[in-house]
Amino acid sequence: MSDQNNDQPDLILIGIGSNLEPEINIPKALQLLSAQVSVLQVASIWQTPAVGNEGPDYLNSAVLIESRLTQEQLKSLVLTKIEKELGRVRSTNKNADRTIDLDILMVDGTCLDEDLWSRAYVSVPAAEIYPDCINLKSGETLLQVSTRLSSGEKNIKRVDLLETPRKAK
Repeated sequence: MSDQNNDQPDLILIGIGSNLEPEINIPKALQLLSAQVSVLQVASIWQTPAVGNEGPDYLNSAVLIESRLTQEQLKSLVLTKIEKELGRVRSTNKNADRTIDLDILMVDGTCLDEDLWSRAYVSVPAAEIYPDCINLKSGETLLQVSTRLSSGEKNIKRVDLLETPRKAK
């Protein structure tokens, strides 16, 4: 991420998900995020079954932002604060139900979260923003990965919640 000597902000892809009142929490998280950083693009919202627990379905999206904050600053000063404000409770169960989950997926086109290549709920919305991003291990594009991972899965595009892809004004 930015070394603070560079005048150019980083392009950061953030994954966003919720399965507790997601129709309320995702738009609220996007509103809180846009008050603190420059939101460039928001992917569609996708409904997927919960992974690792029997909880309600998740709604997932991805958002492209610009920021000069370091990765640590973005996480602690922005993302974690939004999660806390929206009632996120962390537990030892990494698959526990949650009001909101905000994860840094990519910085300037570099993958930071390997779930991007192995989980449809991450790759499908991210592929709307970075379809041509290449997995350096497999050579597949993010669009190819998301298509492969989502085939046969219950992924529902929630067009009632956000248009796709939406660019910030």
